[in-house]
Amino acid sequence: MTMDEQNKNIDETWKETIAKENETLKNQGDFIPPEPDFGFFVTTIALQASISLGVVANPATGKTEESLPQAKFVIDTLAVLKEKTKNNLTKEESELLENVLYELRVQYIAKTQKGGIQK
Repeated sequence: MTMDEQNKNIDETWKETIAKENETLKNQGDFIPPEPDFGFFVTTIALQASISLGVVANPATGKTEESLPQAKFVIDTLAVLKEKTKNNLTKEESELLENVLYELRVQYIAKTQKGGIQK
């Protein structure tokens, strides 16, 4: 069996396993996670930046925590993602990423201009 055939077999097995798990969760009335897509991925990373900026409470602790170096790292990571996916996104995906980066950068600048970088 070639590597491509093995990968295809694993991919199909993965899909079947997830479908069965989701059906079980549905039958039990449990939470079924959404289908992952690029927009969900970007907004999940953006949420991490918002938590680090102190804009959103940390869902694990319920507390507002600010770590500007961490926020900068996450924002820079999204910028790398933008650069590496250039010309490979739909118009909507590209606009989402651009808008998220703009909003996070504005929030970061506002925080750093208030009183210098903290923590």
